[in-house]
Amino acid sequence: MAGQTFQAYLQTVGARARREGVSDATVSRVLTGLVPNQRVIELDSAQPSRSTTPPPIAPYIAQHVGSSIIARGRSRYAELSGMLPAIERRYGVPAPVLFAIWGHETNYGSYVGDFDLARSLATLAWEGRRRALFEGELVALLKMVDQGVPTYRLKGSWAGAFGYPQFLPSVYLRLAVDGDGNGTRDIFSSPADTIASIANYFRDAGWRPGQPWGVPASLPPGFNANAYATKLAAPSCDRVHARHGQWKTVSEWRSLGVTPQRALGGDVLASLFQPDGPGTPAYLLTGNYRVILQYNCSNYYALSVGLLADEIAR
Repeated sequence: MAGQTFQAYLQTVGARARREGVSDATVSRVLTGLVPNQRVIELDSAQPSRSTTPPPIAPYIAQHVGSSIIARGRSRYAELSGMLPAIERRYGVPAPVLFAIWGHETNYGSYVGDFDLARSLATLAWEGRRRALFEGELVALLKMVDQGVPTYRLKGSWAGAFGYPQFLPSVYLRLAVDGDGNGTRDIFSSPADTIASIANYFRDAGWRPGQPWGVPASLPPGFNANAYATKLAAPSCDRVHARHGQWKTVSEWRSLGVTPQRALGGDVLASLFQPDGPGTPAYLLTGNYRVILQYNCSNYYALSVGLLADEIAR
């Protein structure tokens, strides 16, 4: 915090926002009266440290790809099926993947968080551990209001994510779209805008149309997946990517006895992933799995999204 009071820090942020084009009226309306939220500081401080031995993934999958979220996803998919072909054609991302993200983030909109976003972001930025990130998001939030987003909508998670897809303000400004053609980018209550915005995010992140996120794979007896561990260091989320195998074509994996359990072209590049070790489920991951990781860089998250998408599509 560098000795700066919260109110003095808000003046600093307000000045930056004005320099970036935000109106005086918006700065005053959003920032006036804010006070730090100690609960947000506690939640941020309680974030788990990175473990060198990740816990098993199977219990997470069982919890997050259960019958209830699958059934609700299929129901919402059926309700909204009329709009989905156009979104799939425009963005090239399968609708079940989009629904799986929506389901994971907010259980298809049933909970979105009730923290005051401006207060949370101001608190996190003032606290200073990740000031650059959260100050940027606070300024982006002010820009959202300046562009017409009502202040009553500014509720979400303690970390500043909001709406059905839990976008951060900067992501909203860059990638949220009007999916139903009514002139607004409403990811707070519009399923069409939500699904289209997630699709736009995935297209921007490099989703390859026509490829799955990955497929279950069977391994021959005694197969040593560790022998094919990656030797490359990822530029970000290194520990997440370090758990994936080398990139080989599906034909090359087949020649080693690794068999995809669903159709996957022989020239597709894939990485072997057996998160819980020998004798447990294994997967061949395509580059699209890495797109899911850009939404949330966790193997637990990305694998459960992929498996939930497969279940919704059945």
